[in-house]
Amino acid sequence: MTRRTIRCMSGLLLILTLSLLPGLARSDSSSFFDPRGPIAAAEKDHFIQTAALTMIAVLPVLVLVPLILWRYRYGNTRARYTPKWEFSGLLDTLMWGVPIAIVTVLSVQLWRETVALDPYRPLESDKPPLDIHVIGLDWKWLFVYPEQQIATVGEMAFPADRPVRLRLTSDTVMQSFLVSALAGQIYVMPGMQTQLQLLADVPGVFEGENTQFNGDGFTQQKFRAMAQTDADFASWSARVRAGGVPLDVDAYGRLAIRSSPAEVHAEFATPAMPTNAVWFGSVLPDLFERVLHRYHQGSALDPGGQPGSYICGPGSLSKSLPEIAR
Repeated sequence: MTRRTIRCMSGLLLILTLSLLPGLARSDSSSFFDPRGPIAAAEKDHFIQTAALTMIAVLPVLVLVPLILWRYRYGNTRARYTPKWEFSGLLDTLMWGVPIAIVTVLSVQLWRETVALDPYRPLESDKPPLDIHVIGLDWKWLFVYPEQQIATVGEMAFPADRPVRLRLTSDTVMQSFLVSALAGQIYVMPGMQTQLQLLADVPGVFEGENTQFNGDGFTQQKFRAMAQTDADFASWSARVRAGGVPLDVDAYGRLAIRSSPAEVHAEFATPAMPTNAVWFGSVLPDLFERVLHRYHQGSALDPGGQPGSYICGPGSLSKSLPEIAR
């Protein structure tokens, strides 16, 4: 192996290592490296601890490989040549013992964090949680506020320093809900429900998205998660109720078909709504349960009655929702 080859390999290894640093150092309101809530903060700590433990095995490789290549290069006659060498108790102990110890520690740590960050586990607070029902559609998220009797697309507002309890499902294919600065990712599927707990330490605006590919509009399925003061949230709720359109059976049928947030805005928006969100001032009673239980009727859904299907139209979908209500 020539010196030029060794220098090229060492340089490439250095470039690869340095290229990872900007991503790890990135800190903004869309990353859990800059957490704005206790869940994301715990996830960041867990990631750093895991990375540090992993580096116990990775760093010696990064350091020793270039040194070994240099030490045993073709032109170095001073390197010791031992072709009959087969076993070293010290090296075998290190090569097997260190990985076993790392995996053991990581396993215990992962079990503890999994229990502590259970998405169904209520967050400790002296304030009652705010309930929000989340329905995944192609290609947008619908947020229903059962207590306020309003709904939104494109933005999810909630008070800062107050727990938020999300119930989530999908009325189309499997999707993945994520607000990185506040909490981890969780999957949603049609006919099934899951939960996720959120809490923002301070007011702010954070990016939410779907991380599961679900068609052409996948990259547009984002929303703003807005942590507000109690007064601002009350004011926002009043504006949504006053300026939103009704979310009845027909409106849900039009909303649920495949469409981007921009197309939804063009379909439903009024001058009172922001340019990147749609407000619904009233909501069909028990909408979340109706959507959830449409898939529990003992027979397969008519392909024309499921949102996201190419032949689904407002009429066919609208017919399926009232039947669940009865």
